Amino acid sequence: MEAASVNTPSIPAPHIEYGQLSPMLVVFGGAVAGILVEAFVPRRYRYATQVTLALAGLAGAFIAVLVLASQGYGTTKSGLLAMGSVALDGPALFLQGVILLAAVIAVLLYAERRLDPRPDGVPVDAFTAQGSATPGSEQERQAAKAGFVATEVYPLTLFAVGGMLLFPAANDLLTMFVALEVFSFPLYLLCALARRRRLLSQEAAVKYFLLGSFASAFFLFGSALLYGYAGSFRLPDIADVISGVAPVTPALAVTTHNDALLLIGLAMLAVGLLFKVGAVPFHAWTPDVYQGAPTPVTGFMAAATKVAAFGALLRLFYVAFPGLRWDWRPVMWGVAILTMVIGAILAVTQQDVKRLLAYSSIAHAGFILTGVIATNRQGLSAVLFYLLAYSFVTLGAFAVVTLVRDSKGEATHLSSWAGLGRRSPLLAAVFALFLLAFAGIPLTSGFTGKFAVFQAAAAGGATPLVIVGVLSSAIAAFFYIRVIVLMFFSDPQPNGPAVAIPSVFTTMAISLGVIVTLGLGLLPQYFLDLASKASLFVR
Repeated sequence: MEAASVNTPSIPAPHIEYGQLSPMLVVFGGAVAGILVEAFVPRRYRYATQVTLALAGLAGAFIAVLVLASQGYGTTKSGLLAMGSVALDGPALFLQGVILLAAVIAVLLYAERRLDPRPDGVPVDAFTAQGSATPGSEQERQAAKAGFVATEVYPLTLFAVGGMLLFPAANDLLTMFVALEVFSFPLYLLCALARRRRLLSQEAAVKYFLLGSFASAFFLFGSALLYGYAGSFRLPDIADVISGVAPVTPALAVTTHNDALLLIGLAMLAVGLLFKVGAVPFHAWTPDVYQGAPTPVTGFMAAATKVAAFGALLRLFYVAFPGLRWDWRPVMWGVAILTMVIGAILAVTQQDVKRLLAYSSIAHAGFILTGVIATNRQGLSAVLFYLLAYSFVTLGAFAVVTLVRDSKGEATHLSSWAGLGRRSPLLAAVFALFLLAFAGIPLTSGFTGKFAVFQAAAAGGATPLVIVGVLSSAIAAFFYIRVIVLMFFSDPQPNGPAVAIPSVFTTMAISLGVIVTLGLGLLPQYFLDLASKASLFVR
């Protein structure tokens, strides 16, 4: 018996680098602590506890990112963590920092409780009193009357942020799929929790869930096909098999003889990721979900989800499929052109501010794709910078939307914004700044971002794509300028909406958006250099 036990091979214990994984671990730890708060802390203390815990967790994770960056990770050092399933490199750290900053602003918007009139003196936020109650039911009225607050949105958001941090850092397809599901499911729930227009909110959540499930299924099926082709889920291993560097086994000799598994698998992975970034023709969910979800959640989704999804798309194309660029680049050309043109044209027809910003988000996904298509280091750094700039502009714009209100809540119809510049010149000027940044007007972060991705695309041989991008930007500028003209050169409605006076939370969120938008437009060089230093994937 003794000899048998000695000869039995032991299972090696996994080696986990907890220090290098600390940004994700801190966020997931904060999310678990938030769940315990919901279970054990008295209801009247939960709001303050959850807001403090969420902000502390995100701040701690961002400090961990800065510490890793100061140690040289992402510039001079990089590595593969958790037995090769997670990459620690420049793009991963840069995008994790952007996601955490976007999440901090989103939590500040969640915490706002001064915009709605207070029933019975009880402060309320943007979220329903009780998510499980049927809209309009007596149970919902009783919950609102009792002053219930849906504080579970904070741990849900932290779980989503944890998944987003892992998504662009995942070095194998299974880890990427797990990260995709970890951040998607909390978003499906958050979309259904609006205090006002509950049915529209729940409809948005159902649409997002159903279409998101289809996209996840495509991603998983594509992963299975690629495993059948390469015999591995790891992105560098897939790249080695494609390039012919990997040792040829009998199994690989059979599967690599036919590229059908490879090309179909890549196409299915691309469908799953293009859905998340809102690219045409996988964009249909975006306007309805953006319109129906609570506006703070919409801002969080529009910024952080796009950052995480583009990070994963970059890693997939640049690490696993650089040897297939002549196969996927023509398809991405078509997707980018359709996304820019359709996003810009359909935005012109919108009469709702949130739907207009949704189509604007689609058009911007096309602009960012031009940087992805460049397939050079300059394109990678341009995309990183664009995602940083876009996140703050988007969150700032949706923060402004929460302040224009009537008796039914947010007044999102464009006619309600007529004359806003006369009723609230400062707020209208801030929103105009964000719209000009979306349009890519010089001296804003949007101009620097667009110039960087178009320059990279031209250097990568995609000059026709740049021409389409510039023309689409001109179309997009029309509807941004139209809103500015409506605010400053139209007469306000006699009984039009009022501009709510925000608390320090929303004021901080909008102020940060303005500072970053102007800072990245006037003095962008430091952040361009930072993105350039961070633009190298580990393999």
